[in-house]
Amino acid sequence: MFNVTIICFGNIKEKYYRDALAEYEKRLSGYCRLNIIELRDGADALPLLPKRACRIALCVEGRQLSSEELADYIEKRSLSYSDFCFVIGGFDGLDERVKQACDMRLSFSKMTFPHRLMRVILLEQLYRAFDIIAGGNYHK
Repeated sequence: MFNVTIICFGNIKEKYYRDALAEYEKRLSGYCRLNIIELRDGADALPLLPKRACRIALCVEGRQLSSEELADYIEKRSLSYSDFCFVIGGFDGLDERVKQACDMRLSFSKMTFPHRLMRVILLEQLYRAFDIIAGGNYHK
């Protein structure tokens, strides 16, 4: 079973986001232990990056992958790592030091998304990736 940490900024106030997050957290529980760390805007995420995890910064200038490619990336990295850490920036993005400390920069689009919505999108894509790895039917 994987350990997945998501470091993100701000808390979720909107019920529709909370409901979506709860649904994907429930679905992910069959594939991973999920830990979400919420920081206040402007806080330093760098000290919270796990040393022995595959660390992935979500940023617009990152590499774009299909769902299958994300699943493949996770599966290949799982040979060296059982822990994965994803970092979602706040309203002002991610500090360059955090990006440099990560193993990969990942972009979900050239578009900019609200960071609270990005958390929902990330959980859905992680669920999709783990289901692909497990040979499930969600992706089809």
